[in-house]
Amino acid sequence: MILTSDAPTTYMKLPPLLSFSIALLSVIYSNAQYLDFSAGLNAKAFNPSTVSWYNAPAKKWEDALPVGNGRLGAMVFGRSGEERIQLNEETYWSGGPYSTVVKGGYKVLPEIQKLVFEEKYLAAHNLFGRHLMGYPVEQQKYQSLANLHLFFQNQDSTTEYKRWLNLESGITSVSYKSNGITYQRDVFASAPDQVIVIRLTADKSGSISFKANLRGVRNQAHSNYATDYFRMDPYGSDGLILTGKSADYMGVAGKLKYEARIKAIPEGGRMKTDGVDLIIENANTVTLYFAAATNFVNYKDVRANPHQRVEDYFARIKSKSYTSILEAALADYKHFFDRVSLQLPTTENSFLPLPERIQKIQSSPDPSLSALSYNFGRYLMIASSRPGTEPANLQGIWNDNMNPDWDSKYTTNINTQMNYWPVESSNLSECAEPLVRFIKELTDQGTQVAREHYGAKGWVFHQNTDLWRVAAPMDGPTWGTFTVGGAWLCTHLWEHYQYTMDAAFLKETYPLMKGSVQFFMDFLKPHPNGKWLVTNPSTSPENFPDGGGNKPYFDEVTAGFREGTTICAGSSIDMQILFDLFGYFIEASAILGDNSAFVQQVKVAREKLVPPQIGRDGSLQEWSDDWKSLEKNHRHFSHMYGLYPGKVLYEKRTPALTEAYKKVLEERGDASTGWSRAWKMALWARLGDGNRANKIYKGFIKEQSCLSLFALCGRAPQVDGTFGATAAITEMLLQSHDGFIKLLPALPDDWSSGAFKGVCARGAFELDYVWENKQLKQVKITSKAGGICRLEALPNVKVTQNGNTAAFNRLPNGIIEIKTLKGEVYVVE
Repeated sequence: MILTSDAPTTYMKLPPLLSFSIALLSVIYSNAQYLDFSAGLNAKAFNPSTVSWYNAPAKKWEDALPVGNGRLGAMVFGRSGEERIQLNEETYWSGGPYSTVVKGGYKVLPEIQKLVFEEKYLAAHNLFGRHLMGYPVEQQKYQSLANLHLFFQNQDSTTEYKRWLNLESGITSVSYKSNGITYQRDVFASAPDQVIVIRLTADKSGSISFKANLRGVRNQAHSNYATDYFRMDPYGSDGLILTGKSADYMGVAGKLKYEARIKAIPEGGRMKTDGVDLIIENANTVTLYFAAATNFVNYKDVRANPHQRVEDYFARIKSKSYTSILEAALADYKHFFDRVSLQLPTTENSFLPLPERIQKIQSSPDPSLSALSYNFGRYLMIASSRPGTEPANLQGIWNDNMNPDWDSKYTTNINTQMNYWPVESSNLSECAEPLVRFIKELTDQGTQVAREHYGAKGWVFHQNTDLWRVAAPMDGPTWGTFTVGGAWLCTHLWEHYQYTMDAAFLKETYPLMKGSVQFFMDFLKPHPNGKWLVTNPSTSPENFPDGGGNKPYFDEVTAGFREGTTICAGSSIDMQILFDLFGYFIEASAILGDNSAFVQQVKVAREKLVPPQIGRDGSLQEWSDDWKSLEKNHRHFSHMYGLYPGKVLYEKRTPALTEAYKKVLEERGDASTGWSRAWKMALWARLGDGNRANKIYKGFIKEQSCLSLFALCGRAPQVDGTFGATAAITEMLLQSHDGFIKLLPALPDDWSSGAFKGVCARGAFELDYVWENKQLKQVKITSKAGGICRLEALPNVKVTQNGNTAAFNRLPNGIIEIKTLKGEVYVVE
């Protein structure tokens, strides 16, 4: 569905867009003629909620356009004279298998806890730094693999330039005219064939001539003594090969070896290699295939053969045509992407190049830009997190820096979790598999850390990890006392069950949840007030309170001055995460028939966790003590976890608490880093204020989003805010956390009409619905697992199944209950 430019707030019929999409795909599939997508851009014959386009090449890496198949990633700049395509392989990190477990720390833990309860926080900070920090204190870095450079002859001067990313196909392209010839390059990543494909075409035969280099990347910050290296060589007469190894870092030997290879298949013309150059002259069409692999097997095993892996990838495509490879890649990609569509009103501005759309939305509505952000988040999920791959890191799988910000790791005091906020609701449950496996792997060192650092059973994980799944505190006591990183991740296991109702999955992952709960049952300590159980030591991530005697302090672990320490007892986020986790564990135990004494003990402990506290100024407390943040407008909203993505603050809401939540949001303002703004969008959505969420979105897209729609964290590209915005947009249009499905709970005025198809709700329900003038017109509910569907509905509704009237119960609070059958579709209107 698409909106016409001359009728900005009304829907046109589907056939024009549908026919255009079919025509586009048929041309691609048949490969019968030159495809001029740019003509469709000029004619506004495209869907602005699934196409981002530009009239200039990318000037910066973060403005290039991404493709990925979960394992391989590429950033495409779209240049003419010299194209650059930056390449990644998800398992290429510094270092090798290692452990950060330090034995015997538990012996000092009681003294640390005593000091915290005595409010001697800096003394506790010092002891934690000396005895409970993991070693090395820092972790490993995600690395850039390679750059493919294409040097074109006689293409420095261009006209009619356009580049675009089509989310309906997962293909990014560039088209321009030079010397009277129109050139086009299409780039996509194939998951079935595990290659990245670059297709070069022209509208005149014999016009494609270029030289290619496949270049390695070295850590220039350590250029005099670096231990990473690479070698560039030709590979036969039709390819280039790059081999190398990872860097040693923090005393951890670089154990990863890699191979990357380009193979060219020209149609017409001449081809040769000359040293490290691949040279093609006067071809009609050229297809380049890129494959790469490392020796990584898993976080403990690096015994694979990268050369054999690459050989196998090329062997699989040896007898395949470009068209068959493209068709397989499209079918695979569309299997995921086409499950969901979001259409919001378009305006004249919707058809402009994306940089102009971003500017104009600040003063003139362009709702379909929000739909584009939603769809782009789903695209990145499909491109960076597939079953069998690593989970998406801070930059997904895309990184061009050997020393990326925050090492492009897995930061679990918000960022990794935010990456996966939209995965279930956006109908991509399979893409959560890497996160689930990630949690399982963390329990290895997590169990050792629980025993050696805390003297506890179960497993624990803190605020950061890397490819090698280290689990001990890192970066210093200011950050490392966040013990609930693993507990927060476990809430994603429950969410996956809630969205799928997969009892086998729940049974399989129940021990992971139980292991986390076991740790905290040992770790929780009675508060001196005699009423509460609290975590000790604790922290509210990255935020320094004005209490506890904080003052500028030189930390011997990090060798630098900080505002003081963040160490405390029973931070609000700790209590909220544990209240949710303990509750989910109790529910899971009932489903699985676990009636053990341990479950009863957890029930008792849950009721002793610190409840939400309102401070003297009327805002929700971030700490169990009535402290305030030393930093104005702090970016984290840790004490609001229980409102979103958690449930405890929502379930415990009262008018006074609701006002306390709003006061926190007002105090910290709408501006901040990209991921923080996405969180604020979701929080305001939970509070039912769609206009405020939309206002924050507009600021996010202007100030904390790259031209590619990658989010920023200050000045550093990250994907968390992009994923967070997708989740927040869903939250504005559908909520299901309160035991029933609520549609359009935080609808902005700008989004007066629209259609959402394929979005998922808890209980394993998939919904299609349309609204006009802010009123629902029809809702289709597909029951994936059977069971009772509860839906907020107007008084005069009817429910049909297969055209026949279906029975439902009406509850006193305006909720209807429909007893559904698995696989059946129910229409509510």
